[in-house]
This record gives sequence, C-alpha cells and structure tokens, in this order.
Amino acid sequence: MKSEVSNTDTYPVMEHFYTLQGEGHHSGKAAYFIRLGGCDVGCVWCDVKDSWDASKHPVLHTNEIAQAAAEQPCNLAVITGGEPAMYDLSDLCNGLHDKKFKTHIETSGAYPIQGDLDWITVSPKKFKKPLDETLKLADELKVVIFNTSDFEWAETHAVKVSEHCLLYLQPEWSKKEKIIPEIIAYIEQHPKWQLSLQLHKYINIP
Repeated sequence: MKSEVSNTDTYPVMEHFYTLQGEGHHSGKAAYFIRLGGCDVGCVWCDVKDSWDASKHPVLHTNEIAQAAAEQPCNLAVITGGEPAMYDLSDLCNGLHDKKFKTHIETSGAYPIQGDLDWITVSPKKFKKPLDETLKLADELKVVIFNTSDFEWAETHAVKVSEHCLLYLQPEWSKKEKIIPEIIAYIEQHPKWQLSLQLHKYINIP
C-alpha cells in the first residue's frame, strides 16, 4: 500500500506532540514527534494500530507541521508512524531543517528512504521484511525481542547494516518481565548489542 497522498508537501498526521525520545540511542532527549498515518506492516503487537489507516487522519501541509514544531524549544524532530517511509519525506525534512531541526526517522525498513534524514532508526519486523538498501543506511538497528528465537533473527539483520550502525535489542512491552533477563544474558555474551528500554512507558509520557 503506497501513500494515497499525491502531493509531497502534505502528509496524513495522526498526531504531533512534544515529549522525550523514549527509545534507542537518543533516549531521554527532548523531541517533537510527528506520527504519520498509514502502515501496511501489520505488527500484531503494535501499540498504535489507529495509525494504520491513513484516511482516518487529517492531511497537513509541511509548513503547518514545521511551524508547530518550531513553537517548542527543542531542535530534534522524530518522524514516526505508522510507517513513515511509505511517503517521500523530502519536503517535510526540508521544512524542518529550515526551522533548524535535526530530522530523525523510525521505520521498519520496508520502504526506500526518501528525504534528508539526519538519523535513521530501522526496527525490522517479520511481518514485512526490511529492504537491504534501507538497512545499509541505518544509523541504529533496533530489534524488538518477543521471544528467544528473535535473537537469531536479529543477527541476520545485524550483518546487513554498516559497521558504524549501533545495535539495540528492545523487549516487547507485554513480555518485558520475562524477556529482559534473556536480553541481558544475550548482551553479556554478545556485547556488540546494547539494551533499549521504552523509557516513555516507564515514566508514563507520550
């Protein structure tokens, strides 16, 4: 499913808000989140399934989005979803850069990256495989661990990213009590990986 939005200067936006980045390398940093509608990856444990149908969400112009972000004191914008890479993000990235923002994306990697992104986080999903070309662009590989068989699956993607890409293992939230000890033990044996926790869920922020 490709974007139904033909103009590359408008995007279906489920929500946009100011908060802290809760996951991965930039965890704890103030950031303006832009959650785009539309996703065909279909993770069964997705916690934002309302984002999947792009037609349910208002279409906003780049200028509206960038101006709303600029009203906050941070300089980091995170484009997420849904699956944000379904869209050509060139205009949105340019608009945010004009407002002096660094642009980050959180994507499953299932689509080519379009746009001038300063940081690319790829979180591959089994439901729609990531593209090798997108994995090679990743600054950060963040693999959600649902059960112990996912460690082997994580390694199959780790060999496809660049040598500079940071490697993270993150427990699926509903399994965190059981799986965190397994992740800790795995990282102790494979220290190229780091632990990512969903900080925002622990401290109850968006």
